[in-house]
Amino acid sequence: MFMHNKRLQYTVRVTESNPGLANLMLEQFGGPQGELAAATRYFNQYLAEDDPGRKDMLIDIATEELSHLEVIGTIVAMLNKGAKGRISEGVGTQAELYRSITGAGNDSHLTQVLYGGAPAYTNSAGVPWSAAYIDSIGDPTCDLRSNIAAEARAKIIYERLINCTTDPGVREALGFLMTREIAHQQSFEKALYSIQPNFPPGKMPGMPEFSNVYFNMSTGDGDQSGPWNKDPTFQFREAQTAVDGGTGLPQVKVSAEEAKVMQQAAQRLKSNLSRDPVTGAMLGMDGGQAAE
Repeated sequence: MFMHNKRLQYTVRVTESNPGLANLMLEQFGGPQGELAAATRYFNQYLAEDDPGRKDMLIDIATEELSHLEVIGTIVAMLNKGAKGRISEGVGTQAELYRSITGAGNDSHLTQVLYGGAPAYTNSAGVPWSAAYIDSIGDPTCDLRSNIAAEARAKIIYERLINCTTDPGVREALGFLMTREIAHQQSFEKALYSIQPNFPPGKMPGMPEFSNVYFNMSTGDGDQSGPWNKDPTFQFREAQTAVDGGTGLPQVKVSAEEAKVMQQAAQRLKSNLSRDPVTGAMLGMDGGQAAE
């Protein structure tokens, strides 16, 4: 079950209304790297997890992400307070009101007019939140790696948001949220490396003749050698076709009846290489004279 405490996990202090900044903050409310996506992702994994330790960790972090959603949503609502009052009471002329809520040069009017100043489940560009942001696949070694990457991306977004404001209270609250992304990365990494072995993901091994091969698929100026493509881990090979030793041509076995039908279709759709037909585009180029 869930229980809610009306006090925030971190105290939010906003010194002035700023609808433009509020709109940017929506990236961490309803965006792909945001707190709602994180909470639902980890909650999904918690429900399917069989390991008691990882299960406990996932629900703890999922619930904390809901707390972070509340913090970032509160920041959005507080930044919108002044403009919300002006809109609801119709203060000022229409043109002045529009300029006041779009003065930051972004689409803050979307959250102001369409949602009345409340935090919307969209990103900062107005794109609705989507369950497609949840990429859990049900294998802990895959999901934990995805979680680590998700927390890393969220930290970068928080860094960028901090750099977008001089409001000390907002910067402090965002700094807390950013720091918790670091803590969660560490928890997920510890959980991943407590599984031995954890690579490659899944149960089936790779084909040994290809597991440690690096194919140089892009050649020319800029080719670089590093630990990602050389000994002792990798055998470096130039790009080649049919690495399996076959012809590299697709093959399929079909029944005699299917082969007959396929041949009929091929004959019916065969190109006539002896013709050079006049096309509609050619007719349009010379005003129809080509048809004469």
